[in-house]
Amino acid sequence: MAAQDGPKLLWNQDNVKDVADSIGISLSDEPLRILTQDVEYRIGQVIVEALRFMRAANRTTLTVQDVSQALKVLDVEPLYGYESTRPLRYGEASLGPGQPLFYIDDEEVDFEKLINAPLPKVPRDMSFTGHWLAVEGVQPSIPQNPTTAETSSKDLLPKGPGANPALAALAGNDSVSFRPSVKHVISKELILYFDKIQAAILDDDPDLEKTRLRDAALASVRADPGLHQLLPYFVNFITNQVTHRLDDLFVLRQMMELTDAVIQNPNLFLDPYASSLSAPVLTCLMSRKLGGADEGTDAVKDQYRLREMAASLLGTIARKYSKANALLRPKLTRTCLKHFLDPTRTPAVLFGAIGGLSAAGGPEAVRVLVIPNLKSFDAAILQPLHEKGEASVLEFEALVGGIMKAIGTLVGGVALSNGVNGVNMSREAEQVTEFLGPIIGERVAQLGNHNLNTAILEVRHLE
Repeated sequence: MAAQDGPKLLWNQDNVKDVADSIGISLSDEPLRILTQDVEYRIGQVIVEALRFMRAANRTTLTVQDVSQALKVLDVEPLYGYESTRPLRYGEASLGPGQPLFYIDDEEVDFEKLINAPLPKVPRDMSFTGHWLAVEGVQPSIPQNPTTAETSSKDLLPKGPGANPALAALAGNDSVSFRPSVKHVISKELILYFDKIQAAILDDDPDLEKTRLRDAALASVRADPGLHQLLPYFVNFITNQVTHRLDDLFVLRQMMELTDAVIQNPNLFLDPYASSLSAPVLTCLMSRKLGGADEGTDAVKDQYRLREMAASLLGTIARKYSKANALLRPKLTRTCLKHFLDPTRTPAVLFGAIGGLSAAGGPEAVRVLVIPNLKSFDAAILQPLHEKGEASVLEFEALVGGIMKAIGTLVGGVALSNGVNGVNMSREAEQVTEFLGPIIGERVAQLGNHNLNTAILEVRHLE
């Protein structure tokens, strides 16, 4: 009996019978049951294929597109009509007890508003025409070409997805508004603290109370544990001041003091800002002109002191953050070496370059990069500078002193030595002078340091 009844169907046979009656076909019970079974199988096949497309797209909701793709795969006539991007809302109506009828709840349209609404513009037919964009480099004044005013105002407009929207303000479009991609919220207390630090550091009043205030501000930056949010603002402040105040030695000195305070703060994570902090330090180290028009001895000495401080800071940055940024130390060393080997640079720039090279690269950089080039440097830079006489004696001595300080790092200093038993110091001095040049060679030979002479002469065997 069960075999005659066949499997129980989920699809209602009345639906198939209604469709058959609508097209004038009368079905008996057995054909109706077989046709209903086939309809149920085909619908299940479409659903399974549609689910495969849904899972392939990493979605959990079945869409109309999935069903359409499933029909195409099964070589079935596709659905007609259009797909709605809005989710369908289903309403329910009751035809009687236990007979619900579901339908798509369409949006109600107010005919009065629809009739009174303005008609959309009729689209223009597609057409092509030609015109002269420019004739012999001159743009003709025709309606198809933009006017000069429009062109100049659009040159600075942001173009492309990665353009800076702030350029629109530079073009004179003050009404253009934009918002930063990330909103940085800082408390009013931190903003007030940052303003006070700026005011205290940039105050050049020699009064004792103002001096104490500057020292207190730097001490606060050096030890305060709650300055994480202000770190990018400090870096930007240092960079802007160094860029725009190269004629003020006091401001540059204060910016290097602030940089040192930020670096010495153990509570700040500075690894992402190491390269940004290196830029203003390199500027103070190797800028062609630091300070104003004052060319006095004191001004020159202050300039060289600033370069010495910048070299020390560069070495600290290179040592402290080279682990997080493997390219930082080679990049700083290469930059300093490029300026040191350029004979067109001024003595002050060369002084900063040798100081930065020694501080950033260490003794190994001096041994490999500086020592082999000192003889040509002696002939091209030091001897012509020495021949100028009293006019350049300060710069000459400062540059020679910077080179001697860098050479001294080979043995940890340039302390005097009484020689070593069995060593011909005069012969050793001649070899050093011949290898390094007369000026630097004689300065090294006067020290009488056998270990330093040996370290220098070993460089001759390097390929």
